Amino acid sequence: MHKRTKIKIAIFVLLVGMACMFTAVVTDHWAVLSPRVEKVNETCEAAHFGLWRLCKKYIYISSENFAEGLGCGPISLPGEENCTYFRHFTPGQDAEIFEYKTQKEYNISAAAISIFSLAFMIFGSLCLIGSCTGKGKGRDYLLKPAGMFFAFAGLCSFISLEVMRQSVKRMIESEETIWIEYYYAWSFACACTGFILLFLTGIALLVLSMPQMPRNPWETCMDAEPEQAE
Repeated sequence: MHKRTKIKIAIFVLLVGMACMFTAVVTDHWAVLSPRVEKVNETCEAAHFGLWRLCKKYIYISSENFAEGLGCGPISLPGEENCTYFRHFTPGQDAEIFEYKTQKEYNISAAAISIFSLAFMIFGSLCLIGSCTGKGKGRDYLLKPAGMFFAFAGLCSFISLEVMRQSVKRMIESEETIWIEYYYAWSFACACTGFILLFLTGIALLVLSMPQMPRNPWETCMDAEPEQAE
């Protein structure tokens, strides 16, 4: 397969990865939390949240949906929903908004790291645009920083995922918690997909931008003829 074709495939995969990561950052279905439901024909309060806001959903549990000892839900059942932004960077208000004893530091860290991931994606995209519009050696040269930026974006995505996972874990294990069940939802899956695509394809793009290997054992990489990605 021609080198330029491989680069085009890598760029397409990167676009998919960026779309997944952007979707994860702006949505609030990273995790779903459910309290215990003791009685039938009552309204229970489930919650789902992301990096920026918490949504509470009041769900009526009928006899058809009731199972003794299980949590409120599923979250897809109809009910009134109320969403509130965390106001991460406004001191003194998080405790009032996030009343479920979530560790404030975890959410701030996950949100800040996700911003770094988006910044790296923007820088990588600018390098790709310069590579696509450039000519000669400059075209291949810009692929190197582009690959590095996308790999860094993938690493930031992974760190944000782990921080959010630890946040949910601390919340569930707290003695004061009301939640008995939790699961990671589709926003979390989008972030996982974005991490895999961005990191692996960024590394692949970096490898593709390297000089070709020497054809003969006595050649060095500097002696090998440059391979232009036309």
